[in-house]
Amino acid sequence: MNQMSGKAAPRFTAKQGQYLAFIDAYIRVNRLPPAERDIQRFFGVTPPTVHQMILTLERNGFIRRTPGASRSIEIVVPPEDLPVLQATDQSVKTSVQRY
Repeated sequence: MNQMSGKAAPRFTAKQGQYLAFIDAYIRVNRLPPAERDIQRFFGVTPPTVHQMILTLERNGFIRRTPGASRSIEIVVPPEDLPVLQATDQSVKTSVQRY
């Protein structure tokens, strides 16, 4: 239970929590929501991976988006229920040979 509101904290997976924490931190620093490309860069994952996570977060009611509008992610979860953002391995995995 969230002691402040008396409501149960939202139930999201650890990975979903990290995406939510990143989106929250990005908005606080940049004063606008991240593009999916920003999320992709941070987590070092593919565009489809990010897009599927965004759809999952929206479907589960953790975020809201404006259809057809870029950078429209809004977090619905109270900030006190978000986990601490963990550092990630910033090396992007690729099969492209580097020169």
